[in-house]
Amino acid sequence: MEVILLERVEKLGLMGDVVNVKPGYARNYLLPKNKAISATATNKEQFENKRNEYEATNLETKNEAENIGKKLDGNLVTMVRQAGENGNLYGSVNARDVADGLVEIGFNVNRIQISLERPIKTVGLHPIKVALHPEVVVTVTANVARSEDEAKLQEKTGEAIIAAESETENLVTAVLAEADARETMQKQNPQDEQKDPEEDLEEKSEETTDIDITLEN
Repeated sequence: MEVILLERVEKLGLMGDVVNVKPGYARNYLLPKNKAISATATNKEQFENKRNEYEATNLETKNEAENIGKKLDGNLVTMVRQAGENGNLYGSVNARDVADGLVEIGFNVNRIQISLERPIKTVGLHPIKVALHPEVVVTVTANVARSEDEAKLQEKTGEAIIAAESETENLVTAVLAEADARETMQKQNPQDEQKDPEEDLEEKSEETTDIDITLEN
């Protein structure tokens, strides 16, 4: 079945392209989602007459999506789930869960915009694509953990926490304490820069000279 695309469709074509697709794909997805229209002679003529209007609308929505994308890209969504010591979830995290998590932090997206090939079934940091517009796709990260503390640890280390609960608690405490101590030291010594090696050698040379002179006297 031939259709005229009203917007860019991944792996299919760009706005205005006439493409041949399976009838079921057209009837169940492209046509009801207003992503395409049947490529009849009448529709082809009407599309050409309204091409400028379609392109203007597409540009406007694309610009809006880009502005949102600048704020959304790189965000991390924490999801606390029950899991075994091997890191496997007692259940899963799906596209709707990710969308709901993004809504909670202030972004109006729905599950259809979430690109998730299969549900997430393990703890860890999982990059996920979010399509804000056919031409604007950003990446967020689902931080799936067994607790808020483990989520913080995963965020700091970039690695999944799959140790036993008692071991995890000790590890969380140690890593967070070390991070806090490092941050405190940086705040206390903001201008503590490493000396230039040549300057350090000169200082050592001067110290040696002073010692020699003292010995001779």
